[in-house]
Amino acid sequence: MKRETNIIGQSVLISQLKQLALQVAETDITVLIIGETGSGKEVLARYIHANSLRADKSFIPVNCGAIPAGILESELFGHEKGAFTGAVQSRKGYFESADRGTIFLDEIGEMPLETQVKFLRVIETGEFQRVGSSETIYSDARIIAATNKNMYQAVAEKNFREDLFYRLRSVELQIPPLRERGQDILLLAEKFVHEFERKHTIVFEGFSPEAGEMLMRYAWPGNVRELRNLIESLLVLEKGKYITPEILEKHLVQRNRYKSLVHDPSKSEKNELQVIYSSIIQLRQEVSDIRQLLQHLIQTRPHVPLLLPDTSVISGPVVNTGLGSVSEEKNLSNEAEVLLSLDDIEKKSIADALKICNGNKRKTAKALGITERTLYRKIKSYGL
Repeated sequence: MKRETNIIGQSVLISQLKQLALQVAETDITVLIIGETGSGKEVLARYIHANSLRADKSFIPVNCGAIPAGILESELFGHEKGAFTGAVQSRKGYFESADRGTIFLDEIGEMPLETQVKFLRVIETGEFQRVGSSETIYSDARIIAATNKNMYQAVAEKNFREDLFYRLRSVELQIPPLRERGQDILLLAEKFVHEFERKHTIVFEGFSPEAGEMLMRYAWPGNVRELRNLIESLLVLEKGKYITPEILEKHLVQRNRYKSLVHDPSKSEKNELQVIYSSIIQLRQEVSDIRQLLQHLIQTRPHVPLLLPDTSVISGPVVNTGLGSVSEEKNLSNEAEVLLSLDDIEKKSIADALKICNGNKRKTAKALGITERTLYRKIKSYGL
């Protein structure tokens, strides 16, 4: 069976990741892929290999976490006959098999410390020895590693060699979790539907719009792998029938757990951003009311001294709306200055929200309590 070597998705995060992966593919530099379980780390590694000069050579995937520590060294570097009990014949390891191709070491954070020492030498020189042999072997294998662990923490706790970590991460690529990929969720669901329609000879009637929205709101703790498994279960167990929110919720792990796994910004972030944005909107309304009052006073009582907002107290995100006395020479241009200051405040608030939400515009719009269309318009207007 031919493995998928393309990355499905049109979101900004995935588009940027694909562009970086293509740049990396043109070289033989070592790559470290960071991502949650099920997010597609092997798919990204295969994408890099498929777009490299090594594409016609072997791609050897190795799950370091699934191989017992006692035999991992033999699996990676091979062994000689009689090197240990059960070694009835000599055997090549994965590095020899990957010569001139690519070796993908998944769950690299699970590699035992004693194996890490020998692995570091392979990265630096391409040289290693089979277990039970003194002969040095050279392998021209391109190395891509991946993990879902916090490697900085692993290094700090002495569970992973610091020199190996920094040697591995010549280039670090981070895969976004599925919950942050927006419409990519529906694109992936469509891909899996076609795959399982062929596999199980089922004609699928589709999702209701509400069910599609539910797919996008779900937090996907198992990421792409969970989505794939869900789609297969839906097609097989529901016999291809039209999927409504009620049917979908039944299949999303557990009914009461689904609601706790609906993706949303954290309440603290969301509330903080909404308070800031609501304050800006309220302040704009107050200034608009003041402007109308000033216009009325100028028209009806042109010689009465006016009290205008003191713009000197408006700085950054903190706004003081106290009224200060000003001379008669000040006019409506002061009110325009206030509005300009409010624009600056709104611009900074949106920029801060984008930063908190890691550039995710859908998440940012929800946090600010505005539509995505409004957010995109303001981003363009402010040049963010």
